[in-house]
Amino acid sequence: MATKLSSIFVFLPVEKSIKPLQRISVSAVPRLNNCHGFGFSNKNSGFRGQLVNALKEEVIQSTNSQTTQTTLPSSSKHVLVVGASGGVGQLVVASLLNRNIKSRLLLRDPEKATSLFGNQDEDKLQVYKGDTRNPADLDPSIFEGVTHVICCTGTTAFPSKRWDRDNTPERVDWEGVRNLVSVLPSSLKRVVLVSSVGVTKFNELPWSIMNLFGVLKYKKKGEDFLRDSGLPFTIIRAGRLTDGPYTSYDLNTLLKATAGQRRAVLIGQGDKLVGEVSRLVVAEACIQALDIEFTEGKVYEINSVEGEGPGTDPEKWKELFKTAQP
Repeated sequence: MATKLSSIFVFLPVEKSIKPLQRISVSAVPRLNNCHGFGFSNKNSGFRGQLVNALKEEVIQSTNSQTTQTTLPSSSKHVLVVGASGGVGQLVVASLLNRNIKSRLLLRDPEKATSLFGNQDEDKLQVYKGDTRNPADLDPSIFEGVTHVICCTGTTAFPSKRWDRDNTPERVDWEGVRNLVSVLPSSLKRVVLVSSVGVTKFNELPWSIMNLFGVLKYKKKGEDFLRDSGLPFTIIRAGRLTDGPYTSYDLNTLLKATAGQRRAVLIGQGDKLVGEVSRLVVAEACIQALDIEFTEGKVYEINSVEGEGPGTDPEKWKELFKTAQP
C-alpha cells in the first residue's frame, strides 16, 4: 500500500504480480558532485568557487535588463524529464518548477531529487526510479498522464569515471534512447532530445577525434531512432557545453544562474554550427520548443555568444527558431 512519507515521492518498479509501482520516501542526502554532458566539465576548484560566488550574486537576466525571475502561472503540461540530475537536465527541471509546470523525473538515484530540488508537493513534482539502459525499468505507468518529454541523458565522450557501471556512449546515447523511445505513448505532444553538433560528420576531422569512442555515432543513432518512431519530436544539437555543470547546487541557486556574457543565441540547421553553448541556453531552448508548433519534426543546432539574448521571451525564441538556416 502506498504511504505518504515525504513531500517528494519516488516510484519503484516491483513485481507485476503485486502492483506496477510502489512509493517510497526520499530523504535528503549530501549534495552530489557528478557532472553531466559531453565531457567538458571543469574540475578546477578555484573556478568552481568563483562560479558559486557569482551565482549567489546574479539573477536570471531578461533580454534587455537584469530582473529577478518571477513565478509564472501554472501550466496544463505534464513534462517528463529524463536525465534530470545532469548539467542540462537539472536546469530544465528548475525552470519547469519555477514556471509551475508539473514535472516528473526518471532517475537512477531518486535521492538526488531532494538534494537538488528540495521537498516539492507531489502535484508539482514526481520522481520515478529507473534506468533507460534497462528496458525492464521502463514500466508504462511511468508515462501515464505525461504530455511532453525532454530527454537530456548523456555521458562523457572519452573514458572517465562516469563510464563506470557500463555508462558508456553506446549504452546511454544509443541503447538508452532507443529503449525510452520504444515505450513512449503515441499520445505525447512532443519529445525533445538533446544531442550534439557534429553527429552527421563523425568520420570527418575534427569530429572524428571527438568520436574516437563512438559518442557522436551513437548520438546520431539515437536521433535516427526518434525520427523514425512516428512520435512528434524536436532535436536540439548543442555545441560544446559551458557554464556549469551545476550538479552540486540547490534549486534556489540554480534559479539564480546566468549565462554570463554569452546570452545571445545562434540557432542553425544542417549541422553547420561550430562553437560553444551555455547549458542554461540549451535548457531554455528545450522548454521553449515544447510550445512552438513549427519546431515539430525539426533538428536544430544551438550555440551562444556574447551579447543580449532572448531570455525567456517566447516570441524572441520563436523568431530565432523561425530564422534558423539549413
